Amino acid sequence: MKIFDQIAMCLQNLSRRKVRTALTTMGVVIGTCAIVVMISLGVGLQKSQEAMLAQMGDLTKIEIYNYNGGNTGDNSIPNLDDSIIEQIAAYDHVEVITPIVQADWGKIKIRCGDYEYNDSIYGVYPEALEKLGYELAEGKFPTGKEKEIAVLFGENAPYSFNDTKNPDVWFSPYDNDEPPVDIFGDPFTISVGKENEEDNGKDPEKYDMVVTGRLIGDWNKGYETVYGVFVPIDKLYELYKEYDSFNGISSSSSAAFNPRKINYNHVYVKVSDMKYVDEVETKIKDLGYDTYSMESMRKPMQEQARNTMLLLGGLGGISLLVAAMGITNTMVMSIYERTREIGIMKVLGCVIGDIRTVFLMEAGLIGFGGGIVGVVLSFIISAVLNMLGGGGLGGMMGGGYYYDDGSGMAAQLSVIPPWLVALALVFSTMIGLISGFSPANRAVKISALEAIKHE
Repeated sequence: MKIFDQIAMCLQNLSRRKVRTALTTMGVVIGTCAIVVMISLGVGLQKSQEAMLAQMGDLTKIEIYNYNGGNTGDNSIPNLDDSIIEQIAAYDHVEVITPIVQADWGKIKIRCGDYEYNDSIYGVYPEALEKLGYELAEGKFPTGKEKEIAVLFGENAPYSFNDTKNPDVWFSPYDNDEPPVDIFGDPFTISVGKENEEDNGKDPEKYDMVVTGRLIGDWNKGYETVYGVFVPIDKLYELYKEYDSFNGISSSSSAAFNPRKINYNHVYVKVSDMKYVDEVETKIKDLGYDTYSMESMRKPMQEQARNTMLLLGGLGGISLLVAAMGITNTMVMSIYERTREIGIMKVLGCVIGDIRTVFLMEAGLIGFGGGIVGVVLSFIISAVLNMLGGGGLGGMMGGGYYYDDGSGMAAQLSVIPPWLVALALVFSTMIGLISGFSPANRAVKISALEAIKHE
């Protein structure tokens, strides 16, 4: 029997008892819909948690802390220098890495005419800034290849300049003040500070400095994005060395200001995807360093969401189990009604496997058709839940997955990803096939002679 003949026979048999077929299919529709909607609520909860964590910080960033600069007395912990940074950078899924060094107060001076910068200065690898997720309000990121010392300002860093001749005057972005400096129009210099400001001897050399851009402030990414200034780390340590030389301070080691041998105490690592954070963080901890990432919060929350999805999916699965019984009952009744037909097919020499295939095809079609309708209905219910999610139902269930669609914050209480649609269709079809397997075997075992005599 050709496949097209089997399909035609299958459709013809299902259409004979339209009401019974529709009711059986309805059971699959309800079961599929229950599973999809229930699991979609769990997915929505998971995404809600991830969105909340993302607002608290970068889910793909790992911070390495090397307390006391690695001088803990434990010789098994290597110095966190450039060689270790290169080793970590070579790990799979590490997108970028940079030490972040906050300059000691007063060692570095940034000036613009009579105005002097009075806030934090950070040394970093300039090429890492963009990959770390910092966003520009204007300008561009420094490359580290500029002729002058290139720096990047935090959003409100221009307000942190004070008039050296009138130090009691402060500027604030929250008082509608204009910043005292034009970061792209005014000339800036950078130099080392004096150990003793009362010394009237020669002044340190001033170097031309260029501001390449200004960041969008984001407190979740760090204070430095709001009020800090980023300087290439090699330039920072060159200025440190000059500071010691200018102020007559002898370094404890000639290698103290060699960027290749500096023992950093704070490093940022950016991973390509949050699913690899745990793997990379574990490798870093194995080196002996302390780390922090949002993964420590995300893992238990993700486990909770996963358990919620399993619980909700299990509740929905009960409905599909009932539907499976309905399919079995329908197929058994179909066999009783078509016993004589089965006997005729056998007498005419129809292959036993073809008979089994027809019955399995009928059961599978009920499952697949019910799955399609169930998925469509699930999308409708999901849309209704999301419409109610922001104000009513979402509040009762602890919120929803929030995203910015450009017009404000919208609530996604129920989220149906593509994998859930595919899983629902496969599962409903398999339920149909499994439910029809026993009746199909029963059909092929019927004696041809007895079947022909059956009324």
